[in-house]
Amino acid sequence: MTTMDEKVREAIFSHVAKEPFARKSRLTLVELDEGYSKVEMTFTPDMENIFGMAHGGALFALIDEAFETASNSHGTMAVALNMTVTYLAAPFPGSRLTAEAREFSRTRKTANYDIKVHDDENRLIASCQALVFRKGTDLPFL
Repeated sequence: MTTMDEKVREAIFSHVAKEPFARKSRLTLVELDEGYSKVEMTFTPDMENIFGMAHGGALFALIDEAFETASNSHGTMAVALNMTVTYLAAPFPGSRLTAEAREFSRTRKTANYDIKVHDDENRLIASCQALVFRKGTDLPFL
């Protein structure tokens, strides 16, 4: 793995901390490297579905934030083309959830990511395969 540009790292951390949706969903970026990201979230009652379980949209938001930050970690814009999520287990209320996105293939125009969500007991909650289009332009906030 190559060393990530510190300017890019600082800019992404700063922008995630200010991102309205990440703030609303209480998503926290905790680790970032080229092609890798770790994002955390606590499953709170306002994230429940009609069955009292974690809403799929809340879990998807966590996955998407890890995907967004990992895919843009190279300092150039990347936008989602496809995400396939498999929900495997329901997290317990109050669980601290962690999504880790890992790049496993990258070309000039696309990149593929494997994203896993675990709870604080290390149970696998969800798995995702995701694809981005790499625009080839610098991140606008650099």
